[in-house]
Amino acid sequence: MAGEPQKKPQPPFSALVGHTNGLTKAASLAAVAGARSGAGASKKLVIKNFRERPTLPDNYTQETWQKLHEAVRAIQNSTSIKYNLEELYQAVENVCSYKASPTLYRQLRQVCEDHVKAQILQFREDSLDSLLFLKKINKCWQDHCRQMIMIRSIFLFLDRTYVLQNSMLPSIWDMGLELFRSHVISDKQVQTKTIDGILLLIERERNGEAVDRSLLRSLLSMLSDLQVYKDSFEQRFLEDTNCLYTAEGQKLMQEREVPEYLHHVNRRLEEEADRVVTYLDHATQKPLIACVERQLLGEHLAAILQKGLDSLLNENRIADLTQMYQLFSRVKNGQQLLLQYWSEYIKTFGTTIVVNPERDKDMVQELLDFKDKVDHIIEVCFQKNEKCINLMKESFETFINKRPNKPAELIAKHVDSKLRAGNKEATDEELERILDKIMIIFRFIHGKDVFEAFYKKDLAKRLLVGKSASVDAEKSMLSKLKHECGAAFTSKLEGMFKDMELSKDIMVQFKQYMQNQSDPGNIDLTVNILTMGYWPTYTPMDVLLPPEMVKLQEIFKTFYLGKHSGRKLQWQTSLGHAVLKGEFKEGKKEFQVSLFQTLVLLMFNEGDEFSFEEIKMATGIEENELKRTLQSLACGKARVLNKIPRGKDVEDGDEFIFNADFKHKLFRIKINQIQMKETVEEQVSTTERVFQDRQYQIDAAIVRIMKMRKTLGHNLLVSELYNQLTFPVKPGDLKKRIESLIDREYMERDKDNPNQYHYVA
Repeated sequence: MAGEPQKKPQPPFSALVGHTNGLTKAASLAAVAGARSGAGASKKLVIKNFRERPTLPDNYTQETWQKLHEAVRAIQNSTSIKYNLEELYQAVENVCSYKASPTLYRQLRQVCEDHVKAQILQFREDSLDSLLFLKKINKCWQDHCRQMIMIRSIFLFLDRTYVLQNSMLPSIWDMGLELFRSHVISDKQVQTKTIDGILLLIERERNGEAVDRSLLRSLLSMLSDLQVYKDSFEQRFLEDTNCLYTAEGQKLMQEREVPEYLHHVNRRLEEEADRVVTYLDHATQKPLIACVERQLLGEHLAAILQKGLDSLLNENRIADLTQMYQLFSRVKNGQQLLLQYWSEYIKTFGTTIVVNPERDKDMVQELLDFKDKVDHIIEVCFQKNEKCINLMKESFETFINKRPNKPAELIAKHVDSKLRAGNKEATDEELERILDKIMIIFRFIHGKDVFEAFYKKDLAKRLLVGKSASVDAEKSMLSKLKHECGAAFTSKLEGMFKDMELSKDIMVQFKQYMQNQSDPGNIDLTVNILTMGYWPTYTPMDVLLPPEMVKLQEIFKTFYLGKHSGRKLQWQTSLGHAVLKGEFKEGKKEFQVSLFQTLVLLMFNEGDEFSFEEIKMATGIEENELKRTLQSLACGKARVLNKIPRGKDVEDGDEFIFNADFKHKLFRIKINQIQMKETVEEQVSTTERVFQDRQYQIDAAIVRIMKMRKTLGHNLLVSELYNQLTFPVKPGDLKKRIESLIDREYMERDKDNPNQYHYVA
C-alpha cells in the first residue's frame, strides 16, 4: 500500500482501499461518525482533509499504462482481456486524477494509429474482386467501430474530463474516425476501389439485378461518418446518374408510347426515392430526384405532349392523364406547358364541333358531352387546378365564338327540345341538371341576343300551342337567364308568362259571358291575349274561316273591347289550334290539329275529294303553308287524307281524298307537330330581325356616347362602342353605322380632321 501514516493514532479512515493499484479521491469517504462516541456524548466529530496529498509510486503510471495497453491490444486483436473492465476504468480515473491525462491521451492515440496503419496492407492486394473488396473494407470498418466503442468505454473518464476541457482535441470516437479516414479511406487506391465498387453495385441494381443493400447501406454510412461522402462519392454518383438517365430518356422516348414512358419515369423516381430511404444519405435526395426529373422529363416535355397528349385526351385515359399531370407538376414549367397544350386541344377539338354545318344537329349535345369530359379530367386528373379551370373557360369562349350566331341559335333550340312536352328523357331533377349544364355553355357565347330571339320564338310556340312540358321548368330556366344576363334580358320573356296568366282570367270571364248569350254555339273557344311588345313579330295571315268561327271571333271581340276600350285585336291564325272529332269505318277519333289543318279537314264534310287548287281557294291559306299542311295530313304517319299521285311532296295538281279506312291505335291523335317545326323562312326572318335590332343598338350607343362626349376621335369612339355592345361586331359594320348617322345628321365630321366627329344637337 502506498501512502503516509497520519500523526494521530488510529485514524478513522484509510487513504487507500485494498490492493487496487490506485488512489481514491481525497475526502471521498465521509461519515461513519459517532461510532466511538457514547450515545449521549455531546462531542462533535470534525473530519479534515489530508495535510499532504498521497503520492503515487514512481512506477505506478507506467505499470497502469502497461495494463491499459494490453487491454487495448486485446480489444484490437479480438482476444480476451485479462483485467476487469471496472478495474481498468478505475485505473484511468486514478491516472487522470494525478495530471497524467495528456500523456495517457497521447499514448492511446499512438496505439490506435499504429493499429489502423497496419490495416491498410490487406487492401493492397490486386487479386480481390470488387464485391470481396467491399466486404473486406466493410468488415474492417465494423471492427474498427466496435473496437473504438470498447476502448472509449474504458477511457470514458479521460474522454469526459481532459478531452472535454480541451476543445482542440477530438473525442476518442472522433479520433478513431480521423485515424480511419487518414490512413484507410484517404488512401487513393482504397478510396477509388471502394467508390467504384459501390457505384458498380448501384448500377447493377438499376439494371434489375439483386444486390446486397445492407452492404451498401453500411459502406455509405461509413463515408458519411468519415465526412468524405459528399466529395468522394456523391459527386461521382450524380454524374453517373445524369449520364444514365440522359441516354435512357433519349432512347425510350423513341421506342415507347407516352403512357408506357410515363410509367417508366414514375417507376424510376420511386426506385431512386427508395434508394435514398434504404442506403443513400438523405442530403442526396434533392439533387438525385432533380437529376432524374430533369433528364427523363424536363428535357422531353414538349416531345411527350406532342406525341401523346391528344390521344390520351381523345381516349379519355384518366389514369395516364393523372400520372402525366403529377409528373409534369414536379418539373419547372412542366405544368404551365401541359396546360398550354391542354388549352390548344380544347380549342382544336371544340372548333371541329362548332364550325362544321353537317354537325349542327348534334352540336349542342356534343358540346355538353365535351364539357362534361373536360370537367371530369380537371376534377380527377388535374386536381381542380385554378389555372386549368380558367384556361378551359377561355378556350371554350374562343372556339364557340369562331362561328358567329349559329351556336347561340342551336343552344336555344336545344333548350326548346328539352322543355317541350313529350320529352320523356329526364325527370324534373335531371331536367334541372341539364338546364344548368346548358347555361354553362350559354355563358361562353358573345351574341346572346341571337339566343334570346330564338328562345323567345320557341317559348311562344310552347306556350301558345300548349306544348310546354312544365311551367316550373320554364320559370326555372327564366330565373337562370335573369341571373346570368340581368332583368332587362328577361323582361319580355316574363311578360309572355304574364300574358298567359291574364288570358286564363279573361277566359273564365268570357265563359260566364257566353253562358248569358242566347245562342252560345257548340264550339268551345279559348283565346290568348298577347301584348305585341313582349312576343315575337308574327306576319298576319288572312284565311277564310267557317261562319261559326267568325261569329265566335266577333262575340269575343265585343266582349273584350267592352272591357278594354281603345285596344286593337289582331288575330294570329298561324298560331291557332283545335280538337276535331272524326268518324271512320273503324270508329270515332279525335284529332289535335292546327287551325290550317282544321280548315282543310272541315272541307271534307262537304265532299270526299278535292284538288289542291280547290282547297287553296276555299281556305285562303298561303300556297307554301298549304303545301306543308296537306303534307302533314296526307304524307305523314297519320294519313287522314290520301294523295293522288302518291309521294312525299305536295304539287299544284295533286288530288286529295278522305281516307275512310283510317286506323290508329290511339283515340286522340296529335297531328299539329307541324306548328312546332321551324320553317326556313322563320329561321331567316328571326336572324334578320336580330341583325336589325343590332343596328338599332349600335346607332343608340353611338348617339349616347357622342351626346356625352360632344367631340370624339374615330378610334376612341370604336373603342367605347366595343366596351358598351354585348354582341360581336366587325369594325366595318361600325363604320357603316357611323356613316349612316352622319347622313341622318346626328353627328358630323370635323372639317379639318376627317377622323374626328362632333355631336349635332
